Amino acid sequence: MKLSRTAFIVLLIVFNIAIDQISKFIVRAQVIPGSETDILGDYFTLHNVENTGAFLGMGSDFNPTLKLVLLLLLPIVVLGYVVYYIIKNKDLDRFSLIGFCCVIGGGIANVYDRVVYGSVTDFFHIDLGGVFRTGIFNVADMSVMFGMGLLLYGGFKNNKKQKTSN
Repeated sequence: MKLSRTAFIVLLIVFNIAIDQISKFIVRAQVIPGSETDILGDYFTLHNVENTGAFLGMGSDFNPTLKLVLLLLLPIVVLGYVVYYIIKNKDLDRFSLIGFCCVIGGGIANVYDRVVYGSVTDFFHIDLGGVFRTGIFNVADMSVMFGMGLLLYGGFKNNKKQKTSN
């Protein structure tokens, strides 16, 4: 049985939302807020932090109206448009389609948190001794970053394909 393109899109988006929400449910239930637990020494740690802003806490000090517009309404409009775009655009390559689904799923998962909890639960942190260091992030953030990577890869691959056919 072959899955329809639309069913594939919906399942991939729902999968991204589900793994994020399950991970956040576990963290909220099992990890003490504000704590830090070593997973791989100081290099990879587990936290339970509520982020009232966007990426790396940006916007957490905005007034409530600006927060509503920039962290809730604008993302909902953009995510809605991207869903429409990927369903209508049948010419997307597999990497771009999967990439968009990961970005949409991660985005919806974080928007859901903002609506239901008023903040986004973040819990992973990587610090490779100052060589590479992240902010505290979650599975939805990983989905978005993975999706962006696939979109970049798909874009480079398509650009290379177009250059060789000219």
